[in-house]
Amino acid sequence: MDKKKTFYVTTPIYYVTAKPHLGSLYSTLIADVLARWYALNDSQTFFLTGTDEHGQKIEQAAKQVDKDPKTFIDNFIPAYKDTWKQYEIVYDKFIRTTDQKHVLGAQTFIQTLIDNGDVYTSSYTGWYCTPCETFVLPKDSDDKENVVCPSCGRKTEKLQEETYFFVLSKYQDKLLKFYKNNPNFITPKERFNEVIRFVESGLNDLSISRTNVKWGVPFPHDPEHTIYVWAEALTNYITAIGYGDQDKNDEFTKWWPANIHVIGKDIVRFHGVFWPAFLMAAGLELPQKLLVHGWITVDNAKMSKSLGNVVDPVELANQYGVDEVRCYLLKHIPVNQDGNFSTGDLEQYISSNLANDLGNLFNRMATLAHKYNYDALPTLDKWNSEAEKLQQEANDIFAKFSYHMNECMFHLALSELWKLIKKANAFFHSQQPWQLAKNDTDAFVQTLSATAHCLYVVGYSLLPVMPKKMKILLHALGIKDIVKTLEKADLFTWNKSFNIEQIPVLFKKMETKKMVKEHVEKKEIQQKDVEYIGIEDFIKVEQVIGTITACKEVENSEKLLCLSVDFG
Repeated sequence: MDKKKTFYVTTPIYYVTAKPHLGSLYSTLIADVLARWYALNDSQTFFLTGTDEHGQKIEQAAKQVDKDPKTFIDNFIPAYKDTWKQYEIVYDKFIRTTDQKHVLGAQTFIQTLIDNGDVYTSSYTGWYCTPCETFVLPKDSDDKENVVCPSCGRKTEKLQEETYFFVLSKYQDKLLKFYKNNPNFITPKERFNEVIRFVESGLNDLSISRTNVKWGVPFPHDPEHTIYVWAEALTNYITAIGYGDQDKNDEFTKWWPANIHVIGKDIVRFHGVFWPAFLMAAGLELPQKLLVHGWITVDNAKMSKSLGNVVDPVELANQYGVDEVRCYLLKHIPVNQDGNFSTGDLEQYISSNLANDLGNLFNRMATLAHKYNYDALPTLDKWNSEAEKLQQEANDIFAKFSYHMNECMFHLALSELWKLIKKANAFFHSQQPWQLAKNDTDAFVQTLSATAHCLYVVGYSLLPVMPKKMKILLHALGIKDIVKTLEKADLFTWNKSFNIEQIPVLFKKMETKKMVKEHVEKKEIQQKDVEYIGIEDFIKVEQVIGTITACKEVENSEKLLCLSVDFG
């Protein structure tokens, strides 16, 4: 198969000491949306997720509840699989690092590094963060005696043990050359610059085995050692698609290198430095892109059990709806920076953007179509100037939406698409079809058909984001056979016929505390006495007349415009 027609996307593999949380949902949702989007664009896709099940942290957590590690982690697996199923997340493989094929693949990979002369034995004396399963360098901490982890801020423990080292220092220049030649390797740029600065500061060789951790993959030909959990876990991206299995060489060749690794910013060093160096040493291609998202705060505070603000994805879906939460997270949590979650914002988004803007547009059109017996809308070959303008706007907006989706800027993509929804609403209102139905049936049908065509574009565009709701919308437009690619859907040609069905409300409005507060504040403002300035203040005002000569959107902004004004 043509390599350009395959798309391989991965999530981090999640550490199974707790149930899925909002952050793991966000990572997995991004990968799911990407897989669906590329499938819509006629690519054969492979979506990998799973769980990281070895290491000291799991060994200790299992011991605390008096269970063996495997039994302990087995209890968490259904929580992940059930949550992903609830959220319509359709992965191709759920890998567990305790799977025997992964264990053998990881050992094969480490043996390759040994065979290539990039591993040697020595002893390690230094600092280790068990919660993050990472070796911490003194240069990463201001206090050289009480070193804290730069990722989680916890105190580290001092270790001294015999270990196998990977010659990471050997790959410093090679990594920097790779970064220079691949300027889009890490998105966003801030994270890429962070990685580059770390490598430029000098790389030390990396310990890749442990002797005091027994819950891990045995090191090749030395059972006294287990493979360092990160050196083993990173290989899941290749073992899942056949690496180390002679019978699956074709499968591995088909999918590797990965198109996108979706990760959180706390693990960018492992993926941006260690993983590429490992792959270079093994003679394998490097992944094409790391998509690094930020952290999610809740009500502007870091999620914490002690604060009682940890959000359960299952409860969230049960209360607000799966597709509603999916769309909100992608719109309100920019993938290239930290984002804040609040139920008030979620409720307002559902009521305003989903129920009012999108759901109500379909409901108004469907109600009029049935009221005047025009639920079967025929193919039209002539359009008035307003409808032709709307069609061109739909095409232009979809092009921008598609660009942002390909760039993984989902918040910008959704902002673009909502411009079409708002333009369709404005068009529908300006045409006043409730009046046209009484005196100009041709114009009435044209208004409904133009609106239906816009909803057709929206329905297909949002299939990766809200798969259930958009299938309902397309079915309600009479599209019973939803085609698998945008090319077959033919969004740009307005030559469709529709059979409009009335359906239950697509999105339910909800009264939020925030909306009530804003309504009360607005009412109070309206009731205040208006105070006017006097002539003595007015004469101080300098009025200047200018001509707007240019207007353009501010890059990476959803609402700001930059105006050029000529004041003469």
